[in-house]
Amino acid sequence: MTDRAPAQGRAPLPSPRHRDRICLRGLRVFARHGVRPHERRDGQEFIIDAVLWLDTRAAAASDDLSLTVDYGAVADRLVALASGPPVRLVETLAQRLADGCLSEPGVEEVEITVHKPHAPLAHRFSDVTVTIRRERP
Repeated sequence: MTDRAPAQGRAPLPSPRHRDRICLRGLRVFARHGVRPHERRDGQEFIIDAVLWLDTRAAAASDDLSLTVDYGAVADRLVALASGPPVRLVETLAQRLADGCLSEPGVEEVEITVHKPHAPLAHRFSDVTVTIRRERP
């Protein structure tokens, strides 16, 4: 299997079988997202899972952080984005987070799950999640 054609001015993308994953799970953020006024007023905890697909072979061979994704910096970015201006839908928040991850050099694909364990439901439940998967255009 050969690598896919490169975008203008960029190196070829690794084939899907050469993509590695960096996972960040359970990142907790207090934010004021939601449709109901009390959600925006009082806020609640959201939990974020991010799976980043990239090729880590050069970083592994050289033991060089600059050739991979700094997951500490990704966590900082996700917290800043999630605690930013309120949105009504978890889907909108997930897209904002995916866009932030895809702006990291080397990240070709991302899966974001946003958990809203304190969603205002009239029934007992353990969690509400929205999961999206996006690729770099």
